[in-house]
Amino acid sequence: MKKIVLGCAFVTIGVAALPALAAGSQTFCNGGAAGNGLVAATASQTDFVKVPFTPKCSANVFLVGNDRSATLYTVGSASIKGKSSFGGSSAGGGVVRIGDCAASPCAVGDATAGEAAAPQS
Repeated sequence: MKKIVLGCAFVTIGVAALPALAAGSQTFCNGGAAGNGLVAATASQTDFVKVPFTPKCSANVFLVGNDRSATLYTVGSASIKGKSSFGGSSAGGGVVRIGDCAASPCAVGDATAGEAAAPQS
């Protein structure tokens, strides 16, 4: 569980040094083995983050991110071995528990739900 929070915190806290994602949610980790993320985020001068990155995934973690605007970046996560989804954003605060996963085990949809529920103002 700590790895999920740390993964989200890495993306959220370090977001000023991270790149912009294409419009819409992007899945970085799919609950598989530890290692580099599935995709690399691309840079854009019009989005919140500016430098390309490939996140590192912990084993069993689902991680999604969304570069929503020039002033807002949101993240969501869940673990295939956990029961909760998490979300966070650049709008302040930190990564927080959003709620229980829809089913057991958690799935990537729970991470997406956490991202969608993250603070946006």
